[in-house]
Amino acid sequence: MLKISPLRKRQFFGCIIGLILAIPLIYVLTLDTSEEYLSIGPMNTGHKDLKCFACHADANGNLVQQIQSNISYTIGARDKNVDFGTKDVTLDNCLQCHDRPNDRHPVYRFSEPRFKEAIEQINATTCITCHTEHKKERVSLDKVNYCMNCHQTLEIENDPLDISHKDLILNEKWSTCIQCHDFHGNHKYKVPEKLADTISLKNIKEYFKGGKDPFGTDKKYTALSLEEWLKTVNP
Repeated sequence: MLKISPLRKRQFFGCIIGLILAIPLIYVLTLDTSEEYLSIGPMNTGHKDLKCFACHADANGNLVQQIQSNISYTIGARDKNVDFGTKDVTLDNCLQCHDRPNDRHPVYRFSEPRFKEAIEQINATTCITCHTEHKKERVSLDKVNYCMNCHQTLEIENDPLDISHKDLILNEKWSTCIQCHDFHGNHKYKVPEKLADTISLKNIKEYFKGGKDPFGTDKKYTALSLEEWLKTVNP
């Protein structure tokens, strides 16, 4: 009769207990109500009603296939690795809800060769450079002087501003850009003609952190809600 050592018995019962505890835990974590415990941080301003699957789609293949493919990549048996668990979030995920024909700074424009030097300073080819998710913010940039990367040579004919754009640029007053202009141009907002009437930098920074919109709530295009987005993917 095979005799099992006390150590092996403890290891065996330890594995059984681990499985008994792990199976219900894994089940609980797959429930929609558990999403907040799996998230790496709070949703950004305006995204509180989104569900994880809206951005994190299931990766191709089942779990075993994903593991096998990535092991093959590690040992050099295939050219590239594959997504594990969920697909990487890309620009396309953002544009599914935020694609606007009137966007003053559409991301595709910055792929043009003339913006090569600019995107080395700030990568405007992707939304997450400015809108990093799970930060509870609206805009995740620390500074508001990003216009300097493209508009150093800006010239305005019949400049309506009481202090000309030319003088503002010469004096490197780059924070004044966002105090006048909505970056994406989506607000129905009258641009001031006097610098004294512009939005305060304090209000702009509070807006970036998720505060009240100083440009107003009247917009040309609104982002799709989760329900509206679901209708586009499951018509």
